[in-house]
Amino acid sequence: MPAVQFVVEGGRQLSGTIHPSGNKNAALPIIAAALLTDQRVTLDNVPRIADTETLVDLVRSVGTEIRWTARNTLEIHASEVRAASLDPALCARIRASILLAGPLLARCGEIRLPPPGGDVIGRRRVDTHFLAFEQLGATLSADGGYHLSAPKLKGADVFLDEPSVTATENALMVAAAASGTTVLRNAASEPHVQDLAQFLVALGAQIEGIGTNTMTISGGRTLGAARHRIGPDHIEVGSFVGLAAVTGSALRIANAGVEYLRAVRMGFERMGVVCETEGDDLIVSASQTREIQPDLGGHVPKLEDQPWPAFPADLMSIAIVTATQCRGLILMHEKMFESRMFFVDKLVSMGARIVLCDPHRALVAGPSELRGATVESPDIRAGMAILLAALCARGTSRINNVGQIDRGYERIDERLNLLGARIERVTDGKA
Repeated sequence: MPAVQFVVEGGRQLSGTIHPSGNKNAALPIIAAALLTDQRVTLDNVPRIADTETLVDLVRSVGTEIRWTARNTLEIHASEVRAASLDPALCARIRASILLAGPLLARCGEIRLPPPGGDVIGRRRVDTHFLAFEQLGATLSADGGYHLSAPKLKGADVFLDEPSVTATENALMVAAAASGTTVLRNAASEPHVQDLAQFLVALGAQIEGIGTNTMTISGGRTLGAARHRIGPDHIEVGSFVGLAAVTGSALRIANAGVEYLRAVRMGFERMGVVCETEGDDLIVSASQTREIQPDLGGHVPKLEDQPWPAFPADLMSIAIVTATQCRGLILMHEKMFESRMFFVDKLVSMGARIVLCDPHRALVAGPSELRGATVESPDIRAGMAILLAALCARGTSRINNVGQIDRGYERIDERLNLLGARIERVTDGKA
């Protein structure tokens, strides 16, 4: 594939209204869950990004009719599903390929799954998925991939050994198809997990406890047709808050899903970035103090990620870039992935004052005047963070490997250019 770069002119103030895309991490499991019914499903507000396109190809490969009927509307009709061996090359592109395990196990009684891919941000174990499947009646063998079989799925009292988002989603889908009642404990409850559960309810499933860490699923009900709209991506909303902060811009983020933004707003407030609301719109003014708030007694504050409803791990990279433009000292503590913080060397090369204490903690001193540089996007979230750094830096930056950013942010260059940014997409040295 041709190499793609973003050439970014930094130091420009932006303004205007931007609409967040549909939640990538909701769209992927919901597309997979559409395989649970043999009736037609229509999904609106699906982000048209590389990861969803890859999952669409995987769903099509198992015999399901799936097509885009509009830019962000997907129609799925899984009247027939076959337990085909999934394409290892496609599975290696995205972590979400593992979300097909549950629906295909339910529809076909077995599934052979190659190892899933995704961002290289540290070890991402899959054990929790299979431990849940086994409790619901499946057997597993692993030899370079995973072979699951389950002639009959039965409800059970399932305690997840960690509140994994994708394992919760897989367990929810299998439990909806299993006969009897499943109690799912220590479940993840992020907005995208809630969105999946609401979609399953729209299909005809019965689920209690949505939004909590314990859900009860009355399984075995006939699932039918549904039309469902994917909710806004709170990670993209947080990225736009960071964008406004580092560029000193006034932005309105429309239909932002403000009920899911409490921890996000608190995290940015700790760095002197305050957002207002008007209905479901989030408003970031250009006049921010950008003053890091010390803890009582003048101690260095800490911003740490934790499972929902705390500050999300996927916004830690954005928060680090934001902190480089705020006055004061703050410790960033990334608890979930041991390689996610390694991208800070790219920010240091642009002039940021960051000390990487260990794989999980970075000390950020600001404000720093960033300068343009040639850097590479290592993963989706770090890639977006680097784009923010380039937009506030003095001079021109070149960002390589922007396919990583495209995996999670739809037409981000076009959308930000409408706000006044100057981002040029260059392929093989040519615009």
